[in-house]
Parts: sequence; C-alpha cells; structure tokens
Amino acid sequence: MRYVIGIDLGGTKTAAGIVSEDGRVLCAARIPTAAKEGAEAILDATATLVLRLVRRAEAEGIVPAAIGIGSAGVIDGERGMVVSATDAISGWVGTRLTEGLQTRTGLACAAINDVHAHALGESWAGAAAGSSSALLVAVGTGVGGSFVVDGVPQQGARFAAGHVGHFASPYAYEFASGVASDGDAGANDIAGGAVALPCSCGGAGHVEAIASGPAILHSYNREVPLADAAPDTHAVFARASSGDKTALLVVSRAAAACGQAIGGLANILDPEVVVVSGGVAGAGPLWWDAMTRAASAELLPALAELRIVPANPATDAAVLGAARLALTRDPVKVAS
Repeated sequence: MRYVIGIDLGGTKTAAGIVSEDGRVLCAARIPTAAKEGAEAILDATATLVLRLVRRAEAEGIVPAAIGIGSAGVIDGERGMVVSATDAISGWVGTRLTEGLQTRTGLACAAINDVHAHALGESWAGAAAGSSSALLVAVGTGVGGSFVVDGVPQQGARFAAGHVGHFASPYAYEFASGVASDGDAGANDIAGGAVALPCSCGGAGHVEAIASGPAILHSYNREVPLADAAPDTHAVFARASSGDKTALLVVSRAAAACGQAIGGLANILDPEVVVVSGGVAGAGPLWWDAMTRAASAELLPALAELRIVPANPATDAAVLGAARLALTRDPVKVAS
C-alpha cells in the first residue's frame, strides 16, 4: 500500500492529510494560512505541518512517498509554480511550490490549482466517484470550476482553465433604478443605461459579479436602506428564509445566474455529472432549487437527464484530490 500527503492551501486555512492509495484519509491536520506574511513564511509553515504528519505516520509504520498540493491561484502544474493569483495571499505570484516544499521536506511534490484538486477528489472518492467525466462548480467567495475527464483535470494551455465565474451573465447588470437585471435584459436595455456589475477579476458583467457570496451581500445592501444593511452573506440567506422580499429576490437572482451558467457549460462540455460545492451552494434548498431550475431550463434536450448533485460534505475532497495527483504523477518528473 502506498501513502502520500495531500495539501489544500487556501487564503484562510491550510489542511493536510496522510492518504492511502485506496482513498482513505488516515490522519489530518490544519493550520491558519499566514496569508499576509509572504510566500516563504507560508512554505515554512506548510512544511512544518507536513513534517508533523510524517512523524505521526511513521509512528504507525507508514512512510509517505510524496506530496500533492492544491493551491489558490493559477498553478503551472509542469513547473509547480504560481503564475497568477489574487491579493488574498501576499506575494504569492512566482512562488515555486514544488521546489520550496521539496527542499523543506525532502519529499517529491506535485502541484495543481485548489479547485482542480477539489474536483479530482470528488471524481476519485466523492460525489462524482465512478464517473468518466465530471464538471465541478464551486460557489463561495468566488465562482470557480474544473472539468475532469478520465481522472484528469483539464487545466488548459496556460493552466487557467476552470474560471467559470468569469464569463458574461445577463443577470450581472444594474439599471438606472438601482435594481439588478432579472436576466431578461435585451440589447436595447443594456444600451439604454444598464451598467455591468464589477467583478473581482477586474472585468464586469460576469457570473461571479452576481452569484458569489460577496456579490449576494453587495446586491442586497445596494437595495436596502443603510440602516437595514446585512452584516454578511449568512444574514442575507437568513432574511430570505424569513420571507424578506428583497433578500428572496437577491438570492433567487444569484442562484438563477449560477444555474444558467451551469446549464450553458453542460451544453458545451456534456459531462456525465455536475457537482456543485462551496459555501453558497450549501446554503439550503432556497438557493439550490432555484439554481437547478435555471440549469434545467438552459439544458439541451439531449442533456435533460443530467445529474446535478451537491458535493459530499463528509469528503475532504481537496486534500484527497491533491493526494491523488501525487499518486498518479511520476515521482521523477515531480522532483525535477
């Protein structure tokens, strides 16, 4: 039996686990990510976490052979390097992940984007297990995704594939009245004064600008008096559940934008299954039902029976996916 270490490194926390080649997480640990302390501090802390797990494993007679890491940012999987990232982690662009961790731990290392790792974990041992192809859409602080075919995440020619939150959505427009689009805006309406909602990528009018958690909060607070502003996205969902009409409108609009995007992507990719994950996706039936209705309305007839399922909350999918990467990579190539 082979064992490896899977790491899920995000802007808030870093989780890691010893994983067997049959998909079991034998022991796990997590630490806060020192996101504002720079890349070297993060690599130091991650290596310390890894070595702590190695000692625990060795006490049980288990020797991990390699490390797989799923990291925030656009990750060049061939060089194990961060080629693009937001400012959620200071100084992250240019970080040589595999080289840095291998130098610190002595273990061969492979790296991939964290959403690709999540999708790989769901395909291996989660909600998409047994499928030949799976589309993962993660809806939380941002909107990301990954398409896995025969156990391989499709990373793209520049390793930027999966940014499913960054294409145009007809919902992501605000009109002169201050009310965002209901999705029925035509070209004349847009020409007549609609303003595309700003997106975290620097663009505007994208899916993420209307469907992400922060977008839901901003949409709600734009439409209510300052004294009634919600403190966070959870509060918007709570108000929607209590019958607040503005919150209901904002949540249903965000869910419809996400569902429309999922349906459109499914028409293009024809996955065997779609897995939807993230904090927004786990908000409950109010969001989920509106999302699936919108997705179903978008699907071509040939895809009418497509399964759209939630991620398995009991599966540490990103850690599993990172471990799966390490198990399936050639250690010689990983080490180079």
